[in-house]
Amino acid sequence: MNILVRADSSSHIGLGHIMRDLVLVQQYPNDLITFACQELPGNIMDQIPYGIHVLQSNDPKELITLIQMLKIDMIVFDHYGINADFEQQVKEQTGVSVFSLDDTYEHHHCDILLNHNICANSNRYRGLVPTSCELRCGSAYTLIRDEFKNEKTFSREKIYDIFIAMGGADTANLTMDILKTLDTSLRICVVTTTANAHLEDLKRYVKGQKNISLHVNSHEIAKLLHQSHFSIVTPSVIVHEVLFMETPFVAIQTASNQDDMVRYLKQHNYNVLKEWTNDSIAQFYHS
Repeated sequence: MNILVRADSSSHIGLGHIMRDLVLVQQYPNDLITFACQELPGNIMDQIPYGIHVLQSNDPKELITLIQMLKIDMIVFDHYGINADFEQQVKEQTGVSVFSLDDTYEHHHCDILLNHNICANSNRYRGLVPTSCELRCGSAYTLIRDEFKNEKTFSREKIYDIFIAMGGADTANLTMDILKTLDTSLRICVVTTTANAHLEDLKRYVKGQKNISLHVNSHEIAKLLHQSHFSIVTPSVIVHEVLFMETPFVAIQTASNQDDMVRYLKQHNYNVLKEWTNDSIAQFYHS
């Protein structure tokens, strides 16, 4: 097939959509993959190893023209700014198959719907998608990067006490808030990306603190996590990977679209917080 992925990344919306789409398209090794993205501040288009068409807007007309020009067979939508009406307009005017990713049980006009969260419930999509839609929900469809699957086959020395990953963009600057509460005796690994608008402040804070190791745009996230006793993450894509690696963790909610995952984690007795406080680490981590 000729597949087009419509997703964006930025310092504001984060990087998770693109990251999981890169895992998804690995399921189509014999097909032609192209991405369509807007050039937003802090995007990670340079990390997409496929052809990219830069869109000037999120207007369906622009996308329809591109689909027709490229003779696309299937479009993958992974975008909170694209709704069922948008999807229907694209499908009716181009005839493409529509594959939609969803986290929050929204209306979709699609042929395939993927909610890869381990907490996803296909019954909740009744009335939200066409009756002919193929539903792919739950842990059987969870997208785990190959680097984690490969890393789990190794044994690693634990050289870090705490692993911190508050999302590639960390729009709320939670990494800094957390670091200020942690004892200097702890060996800390921080991962982030250049999409983090607070990166320079973070670099200045870490400079000279020998117990903190800062990794920017790392390609060894799985290894760093595996080398850590405990992790502090968000209840988003990365929590699937932390669970897969069986690393003890606490998840801090940073967005409303994480509500379902937060409920799931609480129901299964995992550590979840609405906010981080000065004594939070003492509640969960014991050396």
